[in-house]
Amino acid sequence: MPKLTKQFVDRCKTPAGSAEKTFWDNDLSGFGLRVRPSGRKSFILQYRNAHGRERKMTLGRYGALTPQEARLEAKRVLGQVAAGTDPAEEKQASRSAETIADLCDEHLEANNGRIKASTWKMDESRIEQHIKPLLGTRTVQSLTPKDVEKLLTDITAGKSAKPKNGGRGGRTKGGPGVARRSVSMLGTILERAVRDGLIERNPARGIALPKDKPRKPPFSFRLVGQLGEALREGKVARLNDCALDAISLLFLSGCRRQEVLGLRWEEVDFEAQCLRLADTKSGPQARPVGRAALDVLAKRERESNFVFPSTKSSGHYVGLPRIWSAVSARAQLNGMTLHGLRHWYASAAAEMNFSELTIAGLLGHSVRGVTARYATTPDSALKAAANEISKKLAEALNGSGS
Repeated sequence: MPKLTKQFVDRCKTPAGSAEKTFWDNDLSGFGLRVRPSGRKSFILQYRNAHGRERKMTLGRYGALTPQEARLEAKRVLGQVAAGTDPAEEKQASRSAETIADLCDEHLEANNGRIKASTWKMDESRIEQHIKPLLGTRTVQSLTPKDVEKLLTDITAGKSAKPKNGGRGGRTKGGPGVARRSVSMLGTILERAVRDGLIERNPARGIALPKDKPRKPPFSFRLVGQLGEALREGKVARLNDCALDAISLLFLSGCRRQEVLGLRWEEVDFEAQCLRLADTKSGPQARPVGRAALDVLAKRERESNFVFPSTKSSGHYVGLPRIWSAVSARAQLNGMTLHGLRHWYASAAAEMNFSELTIAGLLGHSVRGVTARYATTPDSALKAAANEISKKLAEALNGSGS
């Protein structure tokens, strides 16, 4: 095994589909590099303490530490071992007093810059407004499933709700939706403690979470026909063509609202039948879209860098909620939101017997093995599925479907 230099560490990776891999340094015994399937790299040290017990500890993440800094830290720790102390045991003892607040702070620090800024801010808000006030002082090792269930109950009841900014600018709210998302996020954070050996079992695992309220109205091809009629009436009534086309594309592609409104012509690849989105919740993607969705784009004028440009600025169109309110009222889709069109797309795909994995790929969800597969070019199976779904939905919009 070669020496763990920067050049070697940069080249290290795990083979596709394999578990984590450790590379050991050939100069310093016990000094190694752990590479996870996600690509995360950490320096580790393995040694035997004064009682002959094998220990393994993480020195730090690559990026936070250079190989040279990690090597110096490994030598320092080995010096402590030679003097009769056990650094790994001492580290574990200090972590036994770690609180939920500490663990949450570590989560935010580790993910700052690694996930979308909006997602990070949402995590921070749930931590600061709900989790810390109710559980922050509890030690991680003392947390039980009963504590997590009480957290769920308390957030649902609004016990952590309070005014923002001294009573100005709205309130932080509780409720079942906030409780479900907060406890789900806490479960993810606690998995880090399991991974690091701080606790043996995640106390949030298996907790029954409140279900989402039923989407209104539920999907049906009859209602799709009503939506299509409302869009045609909108054309006659001279509602904004940009908005009407955006609504059609949202429905026929399953994309998120900002993915459509912020779409630039350079991101539209008609030949590869995909949208090469530079920024999504799961990172850059080549999102497969059906030909019926691409037909909406093909008919639009290229008068700006944006596919759906603003008429008042150099940015993209922003008035979609107002037009959707008029369209959904015409279609008698009471309670239907723009995001509901994405759910309708998924419901149509499920009704057409496509698998959950395929639907996840079409929606751009970060499902292991799916997003990576179409990060550059979507595969033929996903494109075929997108074609079939968009064709069926377009026929229903035009009044010729089931």
